[in-house]
Amino acid sequence: MKKIIYTENAPAPIGPYNQAVLKGDTLYTSGQIAINPKSGELIIANIEDETNQVMENMKAVLEAAGMTFENVVKTSIFIINMDDFAAINKVYGAYFNEKTAPARETVQVACLPKNVNVEISMIAVL
Repeated sequence: MKKIIYTENAPAPIGPYNQAVLKGDTLYTSGQIAINPKSGELIIANIEDETNQVMENMKAVLEAAGMTFENVVKTSIFIINMDDFAAINKVYGAYFNEKTAPARETVQVACLPKNVNVEISMIAVL
């Protein structure tokens, strides 16, 4: 059976999906964007604050599943402008131990939900 993971400390889904699904020992998260879950406000003033909000949202989802960033084995980062990669990577990297960081791909895309600049999803294992 799969277990649906939900927390009020991350943005509520805005469509037919869940924040995350736990199947066995593996957690599959939906992509997170920079919505402040308390105010519903988009945090897009600069790419660093935007990325930080995305990571804080992801942290909340991981915690709701009883996990931390140490459990993450794979991430996918979608960005609008590859010129933002260094700034995104700096914020993203602060959430991981470099020696145990997950596998990852970063892809430039044409558009993201709500016209944000970055979206991140993860796979984590207990």
